[in-house]
Amino acid sequence: MTRFTSLLIANRGEIAVRILHTARRMGLRVIAVYSDADADALHVRLADQAVRLGAAPAQASYLNIAAIIEAARASGAQAVHPGYGFLAENADFAQAVTDAGLAWVGPPAAAIRAMGDKARAKRLMLAAGVPCVPGYDGADQDAATLRAQADAVGYPLMIKATAGGGGRGMRRVDAASAFDAALASARSEAAAAFGSDHVLLERAIADPRHVEIQVFADAHGHVVHLGERDCSVQRRHQKLIEEAPSPALHGASGARLRRQMGAMAVAATRAIDYRGAGTIECLLDGQGRFYFMEMNTRLQVEHPVTEALTGFDLVEWQLRVARGEPLPHTDQDAIVQRFESGGHAIEVRLCAEDPAHDFLPQSGPVLAWRPGGGVRVDHALQAGQAIPPHYDSMVAKFIAHGADREAACQALQRALADAVLLGVPTNQAYLAACLRHPVFRAGQATTGFVQAHAQALRDDMPALRPAVAALALYAARALRDGHDPMQVRLALDWPVPMRLGIDGAPLHLRVLALGGNRYRIEDTHGGTDLAILACDGAGLRLSSEHGVDRLAWAWDDTALRVSQDGRQCRLTDHSLQAAHRADAAHDGAIRAPMAGRIVALHVAAGDTVRQGQALLVLEAMKMEHPSLAPMDATVTGVHVQAGAQVQAATLMVELSPPAAAQAPAS
Repeated sequence: MTRFTSLLIANRGEIAVRILHTARRMGLRVIAVYSDADADALHVRLADQAVRLGAAPAQASYLNIAAIIEAARASGAQAVHPGYGFLAENADFAQAVTDAGLAWVGPPAAAIRAMGDKARAKRLMLAAGVPCVPGYDGADQDAATLRAQADAVGYPLMIKATAGGGGRGMRRVDAASAFDAALASARSEAAAAFGSDHVLLERAIADPRHVEIQVFADAHGHVVHLGERDCSVQRRHQKLIEEAPSPALHGASGARLRRQMGAMAVAATRAIDYRGAGTIECLLDGQGRFYFMEMNTRLQVEHPVTEALTGFDLVEWQLRVARGEPLPHTDQDAIVQRFESGGHAIEVRLCAEDPAHDFLPQSGPVLAWRPGGGVRVDHALQAGQAIPPHYDSMVAKFIAHGADREAACQALQRALADAVLLGVPTNQAYLAACLRHPVFRAGQATTGFVQAHAQALRDDMPALRPAVAALALYAARALRDGHDPMQVRLALDWPVPMRLGIDGAPLHLRVLALGGNRYRIEDTHGGTDLAILACDGAGLRLSSEHGVDRLAWAWDDTALRVSQDGRQCRLTDHSLQAAHRADAAHDGAIRAPMAGRIVALHVAAGDTVRQGQALLVLEAMKMEHPSLAPMDATVTGVHVQAGAQVQAATLMVELSPPAAAQAPAS
């Protein structure tokens, strides 16, 4: 037995808080670590002790092995839990923790190393008789060799970083003509994220489901699986929605397939002398054939859906295994029966990103945060904090558990509609649209769901009605000026003109007082009568012929942020100031859409570029984002260098149309 009474959590955000709660329940002293960006973060506030690691960038803090080991030594920690992401699947970190005489809450370094390289993992699984996706995983990484192997595998195919995870370093290629560009992009992202640009090639399975099996092993020879999770709803190869049981595994045939996949997962886990929590990820085709993709040698983001169905605390299991104890439950049949009778659970990932602009990651202040009720919400959010640009975009998880799938869906939709996160844009309304979509509701979503229904999902996000927007902005402005909008100020000259912008779209309306708490909002087509039912610093409630509208709001420096049914919009008030808008798509100024690092610069002053051509690549929140030329143009200025850190809105490149650039000076 390896007894320990103190635990250092080598992570941040919601997973650090989630681990902390279980560790505290088990009587452990908890030590947090933090970067300069997280000095006042929730996981730091909740811990018994906190140790600074370094500057905000992950390489200087959460990926700094020496700094974490020193933090453990200085704080007297006896064990280290890596969470997920960062160093959780880094064999060198696991070995360093062990070499320092600390208990490592995870699998042995040898097992991490064996499964951390996707190519090696596939070879091990094939040797163990595990079915794998056909492809190429050889050591020869010459571009010409990879191109030839791609032709042999056939298109469409997937390029995957061998050291990758979380969708980084992964590209789908549908034709040979696109292979070279996709290979270069995958290698660049893989090198930045994992320190290796090695890739493997796999045949793309048509419309598969992404189904994974949760496994656990201890040092006493016990290996069990805890059922499956369906993670098919993804964007950019990163999961958005996870659920259990999989809708594909229903009835008697589904139960048989669950046992077959579970037996495969247990065999794969035994083959590498594993310890602790792990996940065998598979692709499941329409004919019920499954293929091994990879093993994640850590706790998964989506572990709460398994906890909901089984009633097991998987972090507690991890800590017990790390102490040398046997698994709390080892009867495989009883575990499966418990899973199958546990109802249904669904998790969605709330991310700071903009679904309307290709899920572009966002950073910025949290002006207000209120999680929805009736479901489990794992988070580390608090009003007044900032979501930094240096880390993953996921900020919270909503997990609903019901007697059946429909009950879980309904509970999750209610929670998403009620939750408020104001300040930074999120995918909150988009997640609700996914849950409402008839294909998802029917349990038929595959990994192509988001791409196939992209426009319908965006269109299904509710828009704020102009009349409601105008009255909200008027009422918030009145409240901020010390007036009660529920008592009309008759001394004003009515109607009051309102010039506002809704997420940048201009709108001209008039507000007319009707007495008491009643108003009419007029435009060129007529008027809408509304009544303010309640109004305070957190938001307002109003009624109209459409029913009752509930809005949450908060001011930032220049605008009013409003949330209704989970959809956030930004209301700018131009009534008292001149609007100043630049058309960034055509004025030739290419600005950074977010804070990040320039990882590639493809142009120089004087170059001629075509519309859609890549000008540079910005890395933010662990993803690469190319900036493309919005028009045929000449590059008249380059204001950044490769490797430079930039802030949001930084001018990076200036363009002029060729004719304008060549015109003689007047």
